[in-house]
Amino acid sequence: DIRKLGHRVIFLIGDFTGRIGDPTDKKAARVKLTAEQIKENLKNYTEQASHIIDINNKENPVEVLFNNDWLGKLTFEDVIELASHFTVQQMIKRSMFQKRLEEDKPIYLHEFFYPLMQGYDSVAMDVDAELGGNDQLFNMLAGRTLMQELKGKNKFVVSGKLLTTPDGVKMGKSEGNMIMLSDTPENIFGKVMAMPDSQIVEGFELLTTYELDKVKEIEKELKSGTNPIELKKKLAYQITLEIKGEEGAKKAQKYFEEVFQNKDYSVDLEEKNLKGKILIEALVDECIVASKSEVRRLMEQGAVKIDDKAVTDTNFKIEGNVLKIGKKVFKIV
Repeated sequence: DIRKLGHRVIFLIGDFTGRIGDPTDKKAARVKLTAEQIKENLKNYTEQASHIIDINNKENPVEVLFNNDWLGKLTFEDVIELASHFTVQQMIKRSMFQKRLEEDKPIYLHEFFYPLMQGYDSVAMDVDAELGGNDQLFNMLAGRTLMQELKGKNKFVVSGKLLTTPDGVKMGKSEGNMIMLSDTPENIFGKVMAMPDSQIVEGFELLTTYELDKVKEIEKELKSGTNPIELKKKLAYQITLEIKGEEGAKKAQKYFEEVFQNKDYSVDLEEKNLKGKILIEALVDECIVASKSEVRRLMEQGAVKIDDKAVTDTNFKIEGNVLKIGKKVFKIV
């Protein structure tokens, strides 16, 4: 905890920058969001963060700020002044923009302003250091540039590795494979168990408080022939423990072992009013899956099962007792 070293921690909520969306690693322009959509997305952010950050620490509480408080007050003259500290060449060199140029896809002018705005956040908050994922390095360095030129101050930037899929794509909301702090313990545990074996070691390194020497021990166990599922269960338990506490972790592990390993459905399952409904419509209507296209993708992967039998017909009328969608299980009523 860097607060033990006397640092003041700011939890910044990007209610202004969220309207544009960070173009980092995006091969197409993001859809701009309305103020109402942003407000809905940011709802409960502080509560979610409290699972891993002691926000109300009595000795050194976290300061929660919203960047609309300063970005929303900038005049057009202010924006032009900030933009004068960067060149088009700096922006266009970013790999995702180069990729779009190669594929003749549009790059919108407003996308260049995201690193400018994130950089100005550092100036407005007068920070000494910024920590973030390595996908944010360009944006964080934009803040370092502005701090040097506007305040004559060196801002330190510390970037860390991101957990990526085997094909190098970062896990996240846009990719549909993120673990949410607001997820139930059972869902957190199940999502970790759904991760490929190749992510076990990095999972311990990046998603838990394990010291690096303990992570190396896990790596040795994996290489020595230890069953990957046992190490993954250990990882799932640790992540669930750190987010939801011991009671939630124990309950989640028991749930996974009984439902997925022993196929014992006598435990309490969340009920969904699905019987007799068209599967592809019901899964979206009940907010089990985000879209019909996502339902089709899951069905192609064999991830949609009723009473442990894979369903491939999108017009299937739901009958049976238990519905499985990946690592989610529901009782059909």
